[in-house]
Amino acid sequence: MKIAMVGSGYVGLVSGACFADFGHEVVCIDKDPAKIESLRAGIMPIFEPGLAELVGSNVKAGRLSFTTDLAEGIAGASAIFIAVGTPSRRGDGHADLSYVYAVAEEIGQNLKNDAVVVTKSTVPVGTGDEVERILSEANLPVRFAVASNPEFLREGAAISDFKHPDRIVVGTEDDWARAVMTEVYRPLFLNKSPLLFTSRRSSELIKYAANAFLAVKITFINEMADLCEKVGADVQDVSRGIGMDGRIGPKFLHAGPGYGGSCFPKDTLALLKTAEDYEAPTRIVEAVVKVNDSRKRAMGRKVIEALGGMDAARGKKVAMLGLTFKPNTDDMRDSPSIAIAMALADAGVSVAAYDPEGMELAKPLMPEVEMQPNAYAAIEGADAVVIVTEWDAFRALDLNKVKALAKAPVLVDLRNIYDPAEVRAKGFAYSSVGRA
Repeated sequence: MKIAMVGSGYVGLVSGACFADFGHEVVCIDKDPAKIESLRAGIMPIFEPGLAELVGSNVKAGRLSFTTDLAEGIAGASAIFIAVGTPSRRGDGHADLSYVYAVAEEIGQNLKNDAVVVTKSTVPVGTGDEVERILSEANLPVRFAVASNPEFLREGAAISDFKHPDRIVVGTEDDWARAVMTEVYRPLFLNKSPLLFTSRRSSELIKYAANAFLAVKITFINEMADLCEKVGADVQDVSRGIGMDGRIGPKFLHAGPGYGGSCFPKDTLALLKTAEDYEAPTRIVEAVVKVNDSRKRAMGRKVIEALGGMDAARGKKVAMLGLTFKPNTDDMRDSPSIAIAMALADAGVSVAAYDPEGMELAKPLMPEVEMQPNAYAAIEGADAVVIVTEWDAFRALDLNKVKALAKAPVLVDLRNIYDPAEVRAKGFAYSSVGRA
């Protein structure tokens, strides 16, 4: 089957490469000529483990290609996926659907064969209806249907998530579209991946509801971490204790500096705006957004406290290890490190930082931070070392070397990746999240 993927960003590129690896013929389409030329040269626009190799092997096999010409790309395609960005709109926080609708209009101008048009982008309820209206007004001489197929990919594990999904959600009321989408995902049937068909509007809402629920879990355990610190409990024990309950589960119950990235911040905000528009307020999600925003800045204050307080912190230096919102990605969108660095700068603290993949994207977001070539270069002369992102490279630091390089043996572990007793035995003043 030929598949067209309109948009070669994170979702489009990963999805397109995986579909090609299943044996489909896939064309990835993007308006950015520089991006397409880079992809043809084997240069990835994002960091995702295994993606360059997956793209390269499928390009070599002739199953994956790239173009800027939408008319050429969609010709003969049985399924056309729209996988363009839907960032938060300035001013009101709604998802900006202008890219989605522009693609729908261009498809309407160029579609010459029967095809199912699939929204892969994260879109609010009712977007599929508008895409269908746009295509209908084009008076197409061919058969078409509009379906919803949200993605549930974790950055850093996207290829595995695509090939071994918890579920595949497809929203359509059209039997023909259902048959086409079943064929698209047929290669996954061997993995017994559950294919859930719903109405289109239900499918659109599932994506937002899932991300909002996960954001609730993260924010809940972060608030429990604050309570643990006050009462002398250990949040890791609490997390394990409640996570063993089958009704709750252990995932997304790791205390830290708050969630960030490309999905949770914008999706929770978009869900709030949709709920407001339909006069069905989501108070829990509203509270989660506010708590998460304030938590990131609070982590900066936690570092300042470890330096001895506001007055003592001024003029000191902090080494910040990790800048991306999570490991195994270069994504800096809404990363807690941005708010932490800003809080430190406002307190007169200088910051040296290192991240294995995120420094190029981080530079324009935090110009006050001095980027270093490795962790130990950042640590040299620091009054405190702060672990912001739990990259594997930071899990086994040579603590004796850290102590020798740093000006003061202070370690602030915002991801709880170290054993407090072990670190303190090395002579460090150690603080973490939700642990005494």
